[in-house]
Amino acid sequence: MTVDIEADYRPTEGEPFMNDRQREYFRRKLLSWKEDILRESRETLANLQEENQNHPDFADRASSETDRSIELRARDRQRKLIAKIDAALERIEDGSYGYCEETGEPISVKRLDARPIATLSLEAQEAHERREKVYRDD
Repeated sequence: MTVDIEADYRPTEGEPFMNDRQREYFRRKLLSWKEDILRESRETLANLQEENQNHPDFADRASSETDRSIELRARDRQRKLIAKIDAALERIEDGSYGYCEETGEPISVKRLDARPIATLSLEAQEAHERREKVYRDD
């Protein structure tokens, strides 16, 4: 079901949480983000194919290989991000989007707008990071 929303619509805390308009807003935001990432990936692939020339100078070749390695790592991170975007889109479809995976409480609209793939409320995320820090410091 597609809901019409105005181009300048922004979800607010004052409206019912995850109403049809909010779900459509976040669905569009996630799809747009995914398309941007895919477009950048296509551009990077085209650039890497163009760059796939032999450099007679060892320094040029080394620099080119370093650039390629950095680009490939960035693409790998973006591939993982696309998986998170797809998971968020699935949560929109099944009705669980916007709710904290640990507490079941709503994630603030402000947090979702800033990080639409968030799966934890700010409080749960902070607690998670504190636990991670404790384990890292051991």
